[in-house]
Amino acid sequence: MQQPITPTTPIILSSLDVERLERLLDAVPATPAAAALRAELDRAEVREPHDMPPDVVTMNATVRFAVEPGGEPMQRTLVYPRDADGPAERLSVLAPVGSALLGLRVGQRMTWPAPSGPVTVRIDEVVYQPEREGALHR
Repeated sequence: MQQPITPTTPIILSSLDVERLERLLDAVPATPAAAALRAELDRAEVREPHDMPPDVVTMNATVRFAVEPGGEPMQRTLVYPRDADGPAERLSVLAPVGSALLGLRVGQRMTWPAPSGPVTVRIDEVVYQPEREGALHR
């Protein structure tokens, strides 16, 4: 069993996602959610989009995951806040679980603070990843 990821473990992000997320953070008010996302960016190993491993959760990726313990598996697409309205299958990167998913690989777990107390997120599958599909203009 793989060890849980901690807030100090490096994650993998694409340079394109980092650039877009930094612009987002410059435009939103300082909140705990924004600070959490900033911390994720600060600990990331940044790669060019064409060098992203296919099993990493990136922006606009659709991911199958579970919240442990005992959580039912769910599938969500990680989106920017402007795209979060609408279908329930969309998950904002500024939501606690959204920030937790970003940059993780299949099989990894991360414990993350949530309003009701810490939760652990387990990545089961990256169903769709824009980088893997060459869809970089999103």
